[in-house]
Amino acid sequence: MKLEEFIDTFVVKGAKATDVYDAIQNELGRLRVAYDHDPDPAEDQSDDVIEEPSNDWPASQA
Repeated sequence: MKLEEFIDTFVVKGAKATDVYDAIQNELGRLRVAYDHDPDPAEDQSDDVIEEPSNDWPASQA
């Protein structure tokens, strides 16, 4: 039902339904490839602490 409403929002704005279907299929294909490559990208985040840049450079003392 929600997918139908999603498609209808574009059709009401003037898009052809077939173009919306094609765009959805293309995006699903791209997402499938990305998922096959890395099924859980959240696991890729590092636990390392990101440090703030230093203000020790000479021009910062002015």
